[in-house]
Amino acid sequence: MFAGIDEVEWASMEHAYGPADDVPGLLRGLASGDPAEREGALDGMYGAVHHQGDVYACTLACIPFLFELVADPGIQDRGSIVELLTSIGGIDLDEDDEEELDEEEIEGAANYAMAAAAVTAGAGVFFELIADEDPGVRLAAPLALATLHGHPVRVLALLRERLPVEPDEEVRLALVEAAGRVALRHSPLAGQAADWLSRLAAESYAPGLRLAALAQLARCAPEALPGDVVRVVAGLLRRLRADPAGAADGADPVVTAGPGDDPGPAADATEERVAPVTLVGQLRALSAAESAGRTAPWTADLLRTLHVGLDDRVADRTALLTDQLRSPDLRQRIDAVRMSAGLIRAWRGSYEELVRLVGEQLASPEPKLTEAASHVLEELFGLAAPAADALAARVAADPGAWVKDWASGPPGLGSTVKALARLGDPRALPALAAALERPEVPHDVGFAIGHLGAAAAPLAGVLRRRLGEIALDEGAYDRANPLLFGLTALRAGEAAPEVLRVLRGAPEYRGEWLRTSALRALGSFGSAAHCAVPELRALIRRPGTAAATEAAQALWAVDGDAEAVLPVLIEGLRAEHAHERRSAVTALGGLRARAEATAPWLRALLSHDELWLRVDAAIALWEVSGRTEGSVPVMLAAWEKNRHVRVRVAECLARMGTAGAGSDAAHVLRAELASVRRHNAMDGGYGSHDTYEDEKLLALCRRALPGNTGKGPTT
Repeated sequence: MFAGIDEVEWASMEHAYGPADDVPGLLRGLASGDPAEREGALDGMYGAVHHQGDVYACTLACIPFLFELVADPGIQDRGSIVELLTSIGGIDLDEDDEEELDEEEIEGAANYAMAAAAVTAGAGVFFELIADEDPGVRLAAPLALATLHGHPVRVLALLRERLPVEPDEEVRLALVEAAGRVALRHSPLAGQAADWLSRLAAESYAPGLRLAALAQLARCAPEALPGDVVRVVAGLLRRLRADPAGAADGADPVVTAGPGDDPGPAADATEERVAPVTLVGQLRALSAAESAGRTAPWTADLLRTLHVGLDDRVADRTALLTDQLRSPDLRQRIDAVRMSAGLIRAWRGSYEELVRLVGEQLASPEPKLTEAASHVLEELFGLAAPAADALAARVAADPGAWVKDWASGPPGLGSTVKALARLGDPRALPALAAALERPEVPHDVGFAIGHLGAAAAPLAGVLRRRLGEIALDEGAYDRANPLLFGLTALRAGEAAPEVLRVLRGAPEYRGEWLRTSALRALGSFGSAAHCAVPELRALIRRPGTAAATEAAQALWAVDGDAEAVLPVLIEGLRAEHAHERRSAVTALGGLRARAEATAPWLRALLSHDELWLRVDAAIALWEVSGRTEGSVPVMLAAWEKNRHVRVRVAECLARMGTAGAGSDAAHVLRAELASVRRHNAMDGGYGSHDTYEDEKLLALCRRALPGNTGKGPTT
């Protein structure tokens, strides 16, 4: 084994962390009889040689030796090596990807292509491995064949032949998954694969296999799913819970909710063991912990696959999750809560009952379930209303969770408190009042107060007192900003003296940020902050700076002196940085007709390279001139170019009304309301405010359209 390995010039190659002269040791480590050494070697392969999916010259040089390893029945953990080869050779670059490559990426793309060719050339070995004595090898081989082999007809035939004789339940599911992969990669075979999967989904097969077949049908041939797919899947889940012996060979008994929804000591009993030091080991440990106690640990993956395949069939997915959330199986409910988050985050729909059931999980004594439910509700903002009573009950019952302390960084509000506050529910006030009395105020308390609005007025006094106690040293910004944000949201003008103290005494470290927060607070107070006018007038004497622009905006809100403010904001239009120009543009829009003389400057910015600046200029131009013809085309073009600008544009269109904005705007707004996909939904990532922003967009679109009924994808 490893003939010629020392003849390879490894030292002349590099991987993610430098010279590749350690690669021969990693390859030999994969063949070791010591499990810890094998795990460390695999960790090194993924961490350096195939770092984050990259393919280097040394990765290519490893491929022949990796094939030697998988072909030797004396090597242990060969299934992991098959998975590594599948990852190395399975990266596809489509035409769009290739068009976007810059010069530095061309070499990497060439490596991907060579890796795919090299692994595909040796993929015939996977035919032999599909009947290997090692179940781990048999588990990895089907997906390797489906991903890499150049003769998909042979692969599909082999999968069908192997299924009846395969003794391991999890491997049988892998065979079914591989059939779905073949259908997705080779469209001429999709019909043939779908026919087989449809037969496997019939009642004569075991529930786990049927569920796997339905999941793959959803991916590759959703039109072939049964019309009552929700009823069928719900029935399969009930059978899997009721008949553990029929779910998987040698399965453990199902863990269901006991009295008071207590999972019992068996679910919590864990063997004391040393934490793994490798990333591969940690991932395996996490997977083992997630699977512990489950009758059929693969059920969650199958359901996730099914949901991805159902895609925009929101009603079906909602009904399925609703059924899962009523399950007596504690872990199935945990899975359902997590999958509910993914559904609501990406798709518009009617989620009242689903959210109510997520809220019910807060009463469980199982920490994993309550934590999952609280995090989902935290991201829903107004959509969490059906769970308001459940949230309030949980907040009242668990004061210890009102604030979460972190090993590094400032404390933050607990998820249930944030979720309740984001509903504008005054039952969050005791938790926020307690948080404001802590030695270190949670960093996000001001945002929570902002969502409560006038209901949080009783907190103005403590906000003012705590701000007056802030030492104006290098840590002032972190301590003062949450308080300033809360006072700004409440427009608590009585706190003007305390805010003015912060403005005057801001330290050098993060002083500009702190002054900006203080100026915005003063501006929100309006005429109640008249004591700050001399300070504001002094600050605007340095036009062209960010502080002068913020001070001018505050002075306008407090004193209404357009003659003093206009020259400062016009100078701000010439600022070096786009974000400083945007501040000046937005402030000019706030002056309305008093700033009409700036229309030529604003019009010139409509062709600026920075999209957000163009949009702000278009909005301000309409605000100061009252004319839409120059502004609306710019906003609608930005709407199509960057989805993240849509809320900003819709806010303006709602104020204009489509009678003023025109038929093109009405068409865009109606198209948005007709879409089931959230405008900011991303594959593989999300933001904590995505759902909030999309619901806000929908509300603005409805408001902008005359005679709109308010009905749409979400109600």
